[in-house]
Amino acid sequence: MLDTIHRIETPEGVDLDLRTAGPAPRLLAWIIDLCLRGVITIGVSIPLSALGKLGGGVFLIVLFALEWLYPVIFEVLADGSTPGKRAVGLRVIRLDGTPVDWGASTLRNLLRTADFLPALFGFGLISMLYTRRFQRLGDLAAGTVVVYRRRGAARAAALPETAPRPPPLPLELDEQRAIIRFAQGAQGWSATRARELSEVAARPLQAVRDEATAATARDPVAYLLSVAAWLAGKRGDEASR
Repeated sequence: MLDTIHRIETPEGVDLDLRTAGPAPRLLAWIIDLCLRGVITIGVSIPLSALGKLGGGVFLIVLFALEWLYPVIFEVLADGSTPGKRAVGLRVIRLDGTPVDWGASTLRNLLRTADFLPALFGFGLISMLYTRRFQRLGDLAAGTVVVYRRRGAARAAALPETAPRPPPLPLELDEQRAIIRFAQGAQGWSATRARELSEVAARPLQAVRDEATAATARDPVAYLLSVAAWLAGKRGDEASR
């Protein structure tokens, strides 16, 4: 069944929903790359034409590199995107969400020959329309998928709204960062995973035998969220107690 969402669960228990790219945006990206390669080909052919047979040999090497090495190098070294894919906002990843490697990128691009058959990427288009993640034959063989880039992914997630509470003891910088990162990611985790991680992150606070320990034991997730709010600069009634 066709689906435009590719869901990935990270080792930390975070569910990532990535939008898969259909034939239209991928065709646009391919046309952009084709035009760019055409410009490079024309630009290289002019000076090489003056070198005679030597220039002809070098020109054939350039054509080979543009056809077969161009997509592989960009996909591996440029975060899964050729210039065309980057212009459209696409990238190639493995099915588990990890970056595409040399082997997978080489395989998916070598099989473009099969995707092109019988003409104008006929088999590739049929494959994309009959697979859940719009995978062409090369993607199926290499275990890859083309998705839209997550805009703003590099920005830190917002902290949940909660009453701030100061920590019961001074925390090291790494401990403060761990609590804030927990709060930023907690909204994307399951309740079971969030509680499991909160019990680990709350251990430094449990060394203090006071109300903090009791609050942590009752609901470690809520308590860490309130401490994270305080560490992030929020202040409320709890901070004045």
